[in-house]
Amino acid sequence: MRVLIAPDKFKGSLSAAEAAAAMAEGVLAVYPEADVTLVPVADGGEGTLEAALAAGALERTATVRGPLGGNVTALWALAGDTAVIETARASGLMLVDPSVQTSLAASSYGSGELIREALDAGATEIVLGIGGSAMTDGGSGALAALGLRILDGTGTPVPPGGAGLSLAAAIDASGLDPRLAGVRVRIAADVTNPLTGPEGAAHVFGGQKGADTTARLLLDEALVRWAGLLQAATGVDVDIAGAGAAGGFPAAFLAFTDATLEGGFEVISRLTGLAAALESADLVLTGEGSLDEQSRYGKAPLAVAERARDAGIPVVAVAGRITLPPHVLAEYGVVAAVSLLDLVADPQDAMTHARRWLTRATVQALEGA
Repeated sequence: MRVLIAPDKFKGSLSAAEAAAAMAEGVLAVYPEADVTLVPVADGGEGTLEAALAAGALERTATVRGPLGGNVTALWALAGDTAVIETARASGLMLVDPSVQTSLAASSYGSGELIREALDAGATEIVLGIGGSAMTDGGSGALAALGLRILDGTGTPVPPGGAGLSLAAAIDASGLDPRLAGVRVRIAADVTNPLTGPEGAAHVFGGQKGADTTARLLLDEALVRWAGLLQAATGVDVDIAGAGAAGGFPAAFLAFTDATLEGGFEVISRLTGLAAALESADLVLTGEGSLDEQSRYGKAPLAVAERARDAGIPVVAVAGRITLPPHVLAEYGVVAAVSLLDLVADPQDAMTHARRWLTRATVQALEGA
């Protein structure tokens, strides 16, 4: 039996690679002769880098500017001439204590420095996972790190962060890194929010970054100004569906590069070789920390299940918890599903000893399939 194991992370407990290894133990306990292939997956947010590394990409590190200044050490990865970058590693919400002030001042500058590192390494394709951002700066900081000058009415560079864009009056692209013209930028973004307006970056996502109502209004007005400057400079309307992801980060790259917005899972599946692995599988196992209603909207495990179903391959799902009813899981080709909470009543125990319980849940799922 050829078994493909392709889980996402169990957030707070196991990385996708650790989850895959735990599930493999369960598979081999039931089918000792099985040919097991591990392909950890992600949906384009957190875990994108780990999935790339598990697929053989080489780990790189760089010291870059954090979202509020100061230095942070950020990981990225290189697979051939493809760089994989998570903007959260340099500009993430996890690097700040969110407040109104941080929501206004946080910048994507460090993410631009990571892109420059990738260009220096010879990358001709850059995959950007953009979840978990601290900033609402429309990608302005990242392009500033790559040579773009954003000027106020006196010709002085504006302060970093989304609030600084409220002073922006002109863009000087003469110093922009020319290598950007020759690189393909693929942005993994599953949200469909536009850059500005009631459904835009500031109003929908600003609150989780510390912005109050006044700050969200200011940031939205600043992004409107930024979009106008970008369109005047390049002719590109950047206020499109998906441009509101990660504080509007895609906007700057839609204007100044040939960047494309792509579904996160689609990007990761190509990076990890998932499609090829599916072609030779007899059984697929997938899972994540919580299989719930949100899992139906572009999350990796059910995307894996759909592809397996379409190929006629049965799917077994194992998760920390499962709130989707059996008939919904069956729509995705899932023939058996077990959660860790089916085996252990205490959620804290399930998280603390997730690897052990995940192996046991895998065994139970396979024996009941």
